[in-house]
Amino acid sequence: MIKHLSIKDFAIIDNISVDFHEGLNILTGETGAGKSIIIEAVSLALGSRADTAFVRSGKEKSIIQLIVSDNNDDESIITREVFSSGKSTCKIDDVLVTLSHLNAVCKEIADIHGQYDHQSLLNSDQHIQLVDSYDSALILPLKEQLKTKFKAYDDIKRQLSTLTRNQLEASRKMDFMRFESQEILSAKLSPCEDEELTGRLLLLQNSEKIVANLSATYDLLYSDEHSSLSGLIKGANYLKEVSSFSTGIAQFEAEILDSYYKLEDVCHDIKKYLDQISFSPIEIDETIKRLELIDGFKRKYGSTIEKILDYEKAISQQLEEIEHSDELKEKLQRELTLYQDELTGLSHELSKHRCASAEIIEKKINKELLELNFNHAALVVQCQNLKDVDGNPLLTDNGYDHIEFLITTNKGEVPKPLVKIASGGEISRIMLAFKRIIGDYDLIPTMIFDEIDSGISGATASIVGKKLAEISKNHQVICITHLPQIAAAGDYNYKIDKKTTDQHTFTVISPLDDDSKIKEIARLLGGMTITSHTLKNAEELINLAKF
Repeated sequence: MIKHLSIKDFAIIDNISVDFHEGLNILTGETGAGKSIIIEAVSLALGSRADTAFVRSGKEKSIIQLIVSDNNDDESIITREVFSSGKSTCKIDDVLVTLSHLNAVCKEIADIHGQYDHQSLLNSDQHIQLVDSYDSALILPLKEQLKTKFKAYDDIKRQLSTLTRNQLEASRKMDFMRFESQEILSAKLSPCEDEELTGRLLLLQNSEKIVANLSATYDLLYSDEHSSLSGLIKGANYLKEVSSFSTGIAQFEAEILDSYYKLEDVCHDIKKYLDQISFSPIEIDETIKRLELIDGFKRKYGSTIEKILDYEKAISQQLEEIEHSDELKEKLQRELTLYQDELTGLSHELSKHRCASAEIIEKKINKELLELNFNHAALVVQCQNLKDVDGNPLLTDNGYDHIEFLITTNKGEVPKPLVKIASGGEISRIMLAFKRIIGDYDLIPTMIFDEIDSGISGATASIVGKKLAEISKNHQVICITHLPQIAAAGDYNYKIDKKTTDQHTFTVISPLDDDSKIKEIARLLGGMTITSHTLKNAEELINLAKF
């Protein structure tokens, strides 16, 4: 429930602070005093969208604070700041939270009924939500299951649609895809083959020069008595004759011999390499053709051999999928049928509970409406099953029901949609009847009513006051009204006044004691002129409201 409200620099409110209590809290005041502005501020604190137009003129920001308690009586402080720059902040116990988080938390704290709720009654698309809220403990879990199943069902439908569309396109492409796959496979490409071929071609194209230079090198190193190897062995022999005279000379001899053996190995390798070199023009042509083939594939399928092979792998996989698409289609169709059966079953179960709730709601609302002075009116909660073009139940994520409230206000008339029949006062009473019934089943501690008395007066207003008092036995009720019959039913009454100075205008709110309450109700009864007679009528109205 809401225990305390403070508002600073919001619209025409300068700085107000007020405590609320359990039971029926009634707010009254002159037209334009700022009654609805207070509800607007509370709505903002509870998570509605910020509007910088509400920041008091000349001020940097508006601040609204609520002290609230949940069903366990744990208290929290909710702070909402709206800046003239357009920025807004939300805090719970001084911790910054997102607007969506604040909204989710506050939905469990208070329910504000205003003009929007009137519109929800006139909008038949909203009627199903009102019925679902009646037996929510049973209906909401079914709706969640239905949503989950419908999402899977809808995904399979999309897969089937895509598969069918792809099959039509693929049938035209299959021959070409097979050709491409076969062309790549028949080439028998291997990774890095192009690099190896390029190196081989370079050798083949320069083999004459390579042979000449290698042969000359071999001759210099090995072939005759003036070769490098001959010189090295002769030098080693000269050193050997004197190596015993010095360890340094012996070392020279060892190093020359080591160089000799290494160079001899190089000479043998050169000779072996020379023997393997071929001057075949045919091999050159074959290598060039192979490289040209690979270059052509690179232009068609990918810039590298690896990409070409990846492309072939991809189209082979596509071909396999296409060739097995009928099997996949049958599998998806079987799954779709299973989900259809499950959805139909869940929708049937949901419809059964909805229609049962609709029947109970219809009876209870008509009882409430009778008590609310609808003497010859009857509300019908119409529950219909929607069908698709083939006459089958229309599967949606919210079942196949269409629920609409119809009303007849005179005996013998055919029930018609509320939007065509009901007046503003009738809509207010119908919504109050809903709040009276559904309020017994929800756990929201606070119910706030703004404009609940729209279009009603007299005896009906007294009945509405008693209904609000009944609701306040299980909920904290905060109600703005201009009717004395409703104000008289209040457990706690508050007066909202607009004050004016030379500099500015501002709103104040004052709790009323018993005497002040009588005077305020007398004002509502008789206007600005309050007589002893109106005071007596006011006191009598208060006493009558207690029974």
